[in-house]
Order: sequence, then structure tokens, then C-alpha cells
Amino acid sequence: MTLDEIAYNLLNLVRGGRSSNDENISLDQIKFNVKHYRAVFIRRDFARNGVITRHLEQDLGCLELERVDASKCCNLPSTCPVYRTKRKLPRTVRFNFREAITYTGDITGLGRIPMVESYEIQFLPYDKFTANKPKTYMIEDYLYLYNPHGQDTINVRGIFEDPEEAATFSTCDGPCYDDTQPFPMPADMVSLITAGLLNGELKLLSGSFTDDENDRQQDRQ
Repeated sequence: MTLDEIAYNLLNLVRGGRSSNDENISLDQIKFNVKHYRAVFIRRDFARNGVITRHLEQDLGCLELERVDASKCCNLPSTCPVYRTKRKLPRTVRFNFREAITYTGDITGLGRIPMVESYEIQFLPYDKFTANKPKTYMIEDYLYLYNPHGQDTINVRGIFEDPEEAATFSTCDGPCYDDTQPFPMPADMVSLITAGLLNGELKLLSGSFTDDENDRQQDRQ
């Protein structure tokens, strides 16, 4: 089910199938609320069950890495190079005590690279067993790679607040997301969101009248 189908279904339920070109409930407004409710339900479900279904996940394909200075001050270089993605990642859904990044690793999608907190990097050289192993970490919305060993691309999957932001990323098959693709959300969650919106935001908006004087439907007497 696409995001457009979910939004049109909600609009038709509110208006009983009677919508017009002068509808005062916009589809963009409905889509915004669907994405908002989706993030809330995903966070709640993970807090309760600790399980992530693959139907929520999005693959950003292969992201290029670039070498940058570790210093956050442009005029005070640290002469310590680090590697990070050239592009910022979309914002993820907020989980307790962890990022909603479900995979970082090689381009096969199988060779996982563990993700750690950024403050842990300073201690990794003293790790007896994994000091030379690659690790990933996040600063702001950039993904950094520690000990890249010549790796210049990285594959990332995650659960993002706004799935449509993945449209600017691409894989071999095209954009990572477009309006024709299924919205990353299982059907049971669609049902929960529909019920929540119909009894919440859309219930208030449905009380406003729609100008349907010049449409093709039979006017109510």
C-alpha cells in the first residue's frame, strides 16, 4: 500500500466518498499526520517488544565516504583525518538508548560493521581484541567509519522518520523510494494509524464543510 493510497483512503472515510476540488483537508496534511503517527507507533512497539520488522526498514544503497578533518572548527584543523558519508542520512525514528540504524556494512549487505557511540572511539585503540576492527558512529546526521581499511563506500539501512527523504538516495534499481513503492509500514500499523487519525485530528477537521456545489455528485437535500 502506497502513501497516496493510505491518504486517499483516509480522506474518503472522512468525507464518505464525497470529496471535491475545493476540499479543505489537504492530502499533504494527511500524509504529514500519517508519518507522525507511524514514528510514534514504531517507537512504542519497539519499546514494548524490542523487535524491528523488515517492512519498516529502508535501504539507502551504497553511500560514498570522504576523508575530512576530525576538528569541528574549520580554522583549527586537528591534522587527524576521519572518514564519513558525503551526504547526511535522513533522521531516524527515536529509539531508547540506540539509533534506529539497523545495518551498516559492506556493499553486499551482509558484512556488518558494528555501530558504537561516538565517545567510545577514543578508547578503541586500547581494546586488546578489536582495536583494528572497523566501527561506525554518528555525529549529527553524518555516519563516520573508524578503521576503514581502504573502504570508500558503505551500505546503510534504517527506520527513518520521513520515509520520503530516502527518495534522494538511489540503488542500482533507481531511487530508494518513490510514490509508486509500498510505504514502509505493515498493514496492522496502517489500521492503527487510520483509527487514530479518524478519532483525533481528522475528526476535528471533518466538522468543516466542503464546497461541493459544482461537483458531479448528487447534492444532499
